[in-house]
Amino acid sequence: MSQPTYKSIKKKYYDIISVATRTKQVAHHVQQHDKVTMFDAIIKKNADKQVVVITKSKRKADELSSHLAAENIKAKSVHGNHRTSEQEAAAEAFNKSEIDVLITTDTILQTLGLANVPMILSYDIPNLVENYFIRIGHLKEVGESIAFVSSEDRGQIASIELLMKREIPQEKVEDFTATRPPRIDKSKDKKKKPRHSKVKKESKSKEA
Repeated sequence: MSQPTYKSIKKKYYDIISVATRTKQVAHHVQQHDKVTMFDAIIKKNADKQVVVITKSKRKADELSSHLAAENIKAKSVHGNHRTSEQEAAAEAFNKSEIDVLITTDTILQTLGLANVPMILSYDIPNLVENYFIRIGHLKEVGESIAFVSSEDRGQIASIELLMKREIPQEKVEDFTATRPPRIDKSKDKKKKPRHSKVKKESKSKEA
């Protein structure tokens, strides 16, 4: 009689890093001054999906929300400057599909209780690598993570990829063209001595 064979069963882990490795991730390399333009292209391309956008600052969250509102896109920013009731109302509106884009920060994201998030867009890569994996956890291994990676973010991305033991696929964005950074007039940075300093020195010498 032949002996029964047993297939090896691979154990599934549910720590934040393991979950991230099983979630679809894409990285778009972009310079800081081009982020808004790329942001527009991504939002338009995924107009049929709800998107949660994560920024580092409250100010940027508000700016992006106003920017989308001007484009007649149902968007809402919510962060630490909003009352708990406002945060809960924003989360409920997103969960009921009443808004298309919710823009927030890492601290508030963890308290919102969002359900069925199809896409997370990391407008900024977090300084704390752990927060990147917490963001992806909200996708429940079903949605897609998109990350904007600027030259300043290379260190964090390298650490993230090292922890996952794999690289995040890089893709180009359709209908987006990179531009040169704005020129900085270095002459304005030169500190000019105040004109009155010379006058003061002369007046002191006369008094002496």
